[in-house]
This record gives sequence, C-alpha cells and structure tokens, in this order.
Amino acid sequence: MVIPPNIMDIEASGFGPESYPIEIGLVQSNGQRFSRLIKPIPAWQFWCIDAENVHGIKREMLDQQGHSIKDVAKELNELLEGKKIYCDCWVVDKPWLDQIFIASRIKPLFSLSPLEAILPDEQMAHWQHSKEIVTRELNVRRHRASTDALIIQQTYLKSLVMMNRPLEQFGG
Repeated sequence: MVIPPNIMDIEASGFGPESYPIEIGLVQSNGQRFSRLIKPIPAWQFWCIDAENVHGIKREMLDQQGHSIKDVAKELNELLEGKKIYCDCWVVDKPWLDQIFIASRIKPLFSLSPLEAILPDEQMAHWQHSKEIVTRELNVRRHRASTDALIIQQTYLKSLVMMNRPLEQFGG
C-alpha cells in the first residue's frame, strides 16, 4: 500500500511578489485535513481583485474570520512537527509560508519541499491526465487551499496507478 505524501497549498492576496498568504490548506498522509483563513497583519496591504475572483475569498472575510498568523504558525507546528510536506508550486508557496513564520517570529518545525522532488519523470508524464480524472471524480467546484491540497494528493496517487498502465486504458 502506498502512503500518500503530506500536501500543503496556499492561497494569496495576489499573484506577484507583494502578495501575502490568506489561506493555508493541508492534507496529511493519514487523510487529516486542515484549513485556516489568515488575518492579514497591518503591513500586508496589497489586494488583487483577479486573485479574489479565482479563490473567492474577500478581504472582509479575512478580517472577520481569519486567524492570527501566530495562531496559524503554532497550529501548523503542532500538526506537522518533524514532517516533510510537499506542494506543487514551491516557488510561490514557500515564500508565503515563510512570511507567516517570519512575521509571527516562530520557527517552523517541519519542512516544505517541491512535489517534483518525489515525482519521477514517468509519473510526471501522467500528472495532467490524472489531475483531470481526480477533479472530475471529486466533483469539486471551489478553488480553495484545502481542496487544492486534496486534489494534489489524490492526483499523486492516481498518477502512480496510471504510470503502471498504458494511457489508452484511461481514455487518454
């Protein structure tokens, strides 16, 4: 039996370097899910309406329902201490995760690595088709951090299966 990797995904206020994390989602290898909206600190002002349209999170929602970065950092450390976590967009997710821990002045007790570090080329060749199948099977409509983390984790598992069978068997 294959143990799926721990997967994290982060939604942000925008797409550029001035953006900051607004939601963090996680699916652990045991299936446990975690999701937190993040209340922006005063220094985090940038807001991109295009990003809001993608994830559907309004700034007012963060002010009302968001958790402090200190609380989010503490919760992540409690859940993930000593674990390796993977994400599919490390070049943006890692800096956003770092922003949480730097601003909260808490040291992360886990590591975040790019998903590509555990994906052989053969498995990567099946990734996109696997993701389409998983997205259809899960029938999810919203683009949110915990949902995206689940899709990534299930795509990892589906692409393992597909790499051992010809693509034609999967309609692709």
